[in-house]
Formats: sequence, C-alpha cells, structure tokens
Amino acid sequence: MAKRMVSLKDISKACGVSIATVSKALNDHSDISKETKERIRAVADELGYHPNAAAQALKTNRSNNIGVLFVDEANSGLTHDYFSHVLDSFKKKAEQEGFDITFINADKTRTSNMSYLSHAIYRGFDGVVIACVEFSDPEVAELINSNIPVVTIDHSFYNRISIVSDNINGIKELVTYIYNQGHRKIAYIHGQEDTAVTQSRLSSFYKTLQELDVNIPDEYVVSAPYRNIEKALEVTNKLLDLPDPPTCILYPDDFAAFGGYNAIRMRGMTVPNDVSVAGYDGIEIARRISPVMTTIVQDTDKIGRTAAAKLIDLINNPKGTLIEQIVIEGTLQPGESVGKV
Repeated sequence: MAKRMVSLKDISKACGVSIATVSKALNDHSDISKETKERIRAVADELGYHPNAAAQALKTNRSNNIGVLFVDEANSGLTHDYFSHVLDSFKKKAEQEGFDITFINADKTRTSNMSYLSHAIYRGFDGVVIACVEFSDPEVAELINSNIPVVTIDHSFYNRISIVSDNINGIKELVTYIYNQGHRKIAYIHGQEDTAVTQSRLSSFYKTLQELDVNIPDEYVVSAPYRNIEKALEVTNKLLDLPDPPTCILYPDDFAAFGGYNAIRMRGMTVPNDVSVAGYDGIEIARRISPVMTTIVQDTDKIGRTAAAKLIDLINNPKGTLIEQIVIEGTLQPGESVGKV
C-alpha cells in the first residue's frame, strides 16, 4: 500500500500548535521562537515530512525546472552527435545546481495547439534553453520576446544571452591549415540552412581565401544539408566531375564528410592521396575512422556548461546578469585526411 504523505495538519497535531505556526516555523519566519522552530522541525523530520514541490513553486514562483527547446530538422533527435553532447553537458550542470530538465514538445504535428511559449508557461519553467531550431519561426520569436529567461545556443538575438561556437576562427584555422598543406583548389560544401552558423562559416571561408590571395571558381562553393551523407556524396561527385576539380573539399560537418569519403572511394580514388577532405565538429567517430578526419573539434562540454551557468544566473539574478554573446573556441585536429600537395 502506498505510504500517505505527511501534511502540515499532521505536524500541528503532533506538536499541539496551529497549522499556521507549523508553516511559519518551516519557512523560518522571524515571529516564531528558535526553540519552537527546532521542535517543529524535529517532529517534521521524525514524521518524514517533505514539502510538496508544486506548493513550494506556487509560494516561491520557482519550479526549479528548465525547458529545452530542441528541433532538429534532420530528425536525428538526440543521436545528433554535436547537440547531444552539448545538451548532456547542459543537463549535468543544471542538475548540479538543483534544476530538472524537461523538453518542450517541438513536434509540429503535435495534437495540442499549444505554442512553445504556452507550453513553457503551462509547465512553469524558470527558464528555457533554445538549440537547433528554425529561429525565424514565429513561435520561437514569441518565446524569445517573452519575460521568461532564455539562453540560445549557436544563434544570437540582440536581447538574449547566446552561447556560440567560434565558427569564424574555426573556418579560418581550417582553411589556413589546408593552404599550408599546399592546396589552392579548395572547394566548400556549406550547410543548406540559412543560419548564423552557415553565414559565419561561409563569410570566413571567402575572407580567409582573400587574405591568402587564393582565387577559386564559383562552382567550388555549393550547398548540401547538414548531416546528410547521401547529398554530400552526390555533391562531391559533381565537384569531382568539373573540368578542373578541387584537390581539397570542406564539408558542413564530419557526418556529411563521410559522404565525401564514400564518393571518392567509389571512384577508385583514395583520401588523401587523390582528394583531401575536411570536416567540422570533431565528433567521436571522425577520430576513429581511417584516415582520421581533419576537422575542427567544437568544445561541446564548455558550450553546454556555459549555457546552463548563464541561464541559471539569469534566473537567480535577472537584473544583474549581463545580456552578452559568449564565443567558445574550437580546436584544429589536423588528422590525416588532408594531404600535402
């Protein structure tokens, strides 16, 4: 049989005082003597009293629950190598600080007609972290412009704290490394989505080549969806079919770069002897394959931890927390997939 929860009424009976006195003692009110407080708390402990979390939330307007809005267009969900590590790190930090994590229902086919904001209010979230969504979605804008504390990952809004990976320097470092390996015919298959990440990387790609005084034909810059091996394979074949094909191809992410590996091998060619390949993200499997992928390893642990820390600062100290963009640096992993020319 389920054990009955101990109520304030049970404690008041056991102590011979009013329910109001018990409530004040447990909430440390100053008009109750120290001796009475100690006696009431001792009895409460003895009876196994636990404050009701929902009732506490009503009193303090705090639920100690953080909402996570994560919409992955490729439907890879939490198998998404980059974001799963970021969110895992976020979760660990939030739980250390006493917060629970709940995902906001982001399925557009959902039967409830609740918007993201309505869901957040209904759940009583103290704050929300937003990652990997269509940031132009009106429902996302509604949540961003609400009074709920929000931190975004990999996208910036002028009125919100954002934690972003250093995409500009990441691409600069990668392209410079490829250049130093002797490559001048460098192609770039960039992400298809029109996001801040894609724009930053693409601009940095062109700027770095300009600084290195390298001219490439327009045909060398094409797009494919993030994390799509089949499309990356298809686009790689188009690049290699050009009259003057590139000697090195950059991909939107490590996962897509596997499509490049496959396309090159299917032609009876090898990486990096015939064509060099570079990825982005530094996912675990890219460090295990042969040849080990040349990539930028994103600091997913630091991104997640920082996002959680800043959101909790915002929840605990809304007036004194700076609204800022925090840029987290990645690290070049030279690997073996970019050969010397």
